[in-house]
Amino acid sequence: MNATVIGAGLAGTEAALTLASRGVKVRLIDCKPKVMSAAHSNPDFGEVVCSNSFKSDDIDTASGLLKAELRLLGSKLIKVADSVKVPAGGALAVDRKLFAARVTELVKSDPNITIECKTVDKIDFDEPTVIATGPLTLDPLGEFLKSAFGESLYFYDAEAPIIAASSLRTEHTFSASRYDKGADYINCPMTKAEYYEFVAELLRAERAKIGEFEKGEIFEGCMPIEVMAGRGVDTLRFGPLKPVGMADPSTGKMPFAVVQLRKEDAEGQMLNIVGFQTNLKFGEQKRVFGLIPALKDAEYYRYGVMHKNMYIDAPKTIDKYLRIKAHPKCFIAGQLGGVEGYVESIGSGLVAAINMSRTLCGREPLELPRESMIGALMQYLAIAKGNFQPMNANFGLLPPLMGDAERRDRSGEKANRKVELAERAISAIKAMKNV
Repeated sequence: MNATVIGAGLAGTEAALTLASRGVKVRLIDCKPKVMSAAHSNPDFGEVVCSNSFKSDDIDTASGLLKAELRLLGSKLIKVADSVKVPAGGALAVDRKLFAARVTELVKSDPNITIECKTVDKIDFDEPTVIATGPLTLDPLGEFLKSAFGESLYFYDAEAPIIAASSLRTEHTFSASRYDKGADYINCPMTKAEYYEFVAELLRAERAKIGEFEKGEIFEGCMPIEVMAGRGVDTLRFGPLKPVGMADPSTGKMPFAVVQLRKEDAEGQMLNIVGFQTNLKFGEQKRVFGLIPALKDAEYYRYGVMHKNMYIDAPKTIDKYLRIKAHPKCFIAGQLGGVEGYVESIGSGLVAAINMSRTLCGREPLELPRESMIGALMQYLAIAKGNFQPMNANFGLLPPLMGDAERRDRSGEKANRKVELAERAISAIKAMKNV
């Protein structure tokens, strides 16, 4: 059995490794390191670009539930992420360089995977193929896909800056995670006056030009901080700068606002400014973010940037197995296919590979439980109505519990709905046979 995987990002490497583990001879094609997109800098495969966080690992969160399901289904990349995690409270965050290096090592050492470094210009729809070229699909393939599937949809995505830990003014920081979940974040408190000055300058700051731009094209899950601030002067204090769940040891009180920094590498030399995705000009980032007392002298390893992402109109193009409706030998996985997020991309690569391997063996595609997060997400891609938008894992995708509105625990208190939904999802995945 033979198959081609185009793209060696998160979805593509998960697909290639999964297919190879099932005895399929895989030809993995990627343009790295000869050609790199504007958002990539690491020549290794499986590059984590926007943030190093794979979000919460708690089972009562959508992201935590999805990761738990993927572990049960044998995801190769979630296993790698678990092995290179860095402290991040209740979240799974990774050393991004080590993560990409481990993924690349796995791919290159697999005897069932052959790597070709080249730029693809078109797809042979008569050959078993997983298209996982991501939201920054390069031309001429991007133009080919537009001609094949109609005008591509798109949204603008943003990345947060990374700074040097050694450049912090540590007298203005303290270590803690919200709600006493360890001390994995470096917190930069702000007074009321400092916060409102920061917001005022953030709104005045000059933004980089990105061509045609409309507010409706911004993806809510990766909102630039200056756009978020424009929704109301206190919006940030109820978003990425919320101070709840922690106290500043120097005062014993909750700060008015707090900026959190998360480790980018195991040694903690590089720090991500959490929630600070931005399209400000580089000089403006240094000026405005420097109003945060702890970041006054910050040295930037990477400034925040914004770029345009491509994705297909999934309900018109693919089914719930990720097969292209008009070309059933081919599958689309990752952000190009309409999922949003690292773990979601990995999950779609896993699903595409499982279903391709089953198809190559003459078996029916895998029917994922609707009650599971991964199954519900695949269902959304197939049947979403109206103006299709990329989707993260969320509990709103899951079918309700029976008698949801009346559920109470033994003490008479309202039961934890998310925990029950998660337990039902895990049970449904465990009950699957012959995956």
